[in-house]
Amino acid sequence: MYTMAYRSRLAQLYAGVYRKVGCIVGTTRTPRDRWMEQGLKALAEGGPDAVRVEALAKQLGVTKGGFYGYFADRDALLVAMLDAWERESIDEVIDRVEREGGDPRTKIARAGVLTFSSDRLLPIDLAIRDWARRDQTVADRLRRVDNRRMALLREMIGTFCSDADEVEARSLLAFCVAIGAHFLAADHGDRTRAQVLDRAADLLLDRPAT
Repeated sequence: MYTMAYRSRLAQLYAGVYRKVGCIVGTTRTPRDRWMEQGLKALAEGGPDAVRVEALAKQLGVTKGGFYGYFADRDALLVAMLDAWERESIDEVIDRVEREGGDPRTKIARAGVLTFSSDRLLPIDLAIRDWARRDQTVADRLRRVDNRRMALLREMIGTFCSDADEVEARSLLAFCVAIGAHFLAADHGDRTRAQVLDRAADLLLDRPAT
């Protein structure tokens, strides 16, 4: 659904720094988490229509009858997948950012890397954004997650910028850059996308150019 070029652009900016590759770990009897994990993989690759019980069972190497020991139906699986995405992409990211510490600029960069540079979380996030355009329940979930991300940006940017309007503008621009960089097809002359993103981060975070 999304090209490797889209998925790697922001990762180039942060190569080698705070890369997250986590996944839900399964056990030998195809537990509930493995169905969710395979569902998220299918969602990232083909959108919600690709999340089909029979196809997931085949990918897992089991019969689809085992699915109903963990979920009432496909809709229950989709809700569980969204729960897992929300927990991993916001709760766990914030926990890790706070645990590893650093100044506000470092925390913002780390949160961005964990969320938007991961070969795991990024394609899921982009797929959910596309899904939210057609499903109000998913849109409401996405709004809740994005509001928490914006709250973190406001809090961190507010430590070095005292103007409330400017804090809001910088937070919005930072978020738009993080998402939009994966959809923009424009060239940047003799500059690479990574270089332009790095300079944009300097401006938004009020830090010296590197």
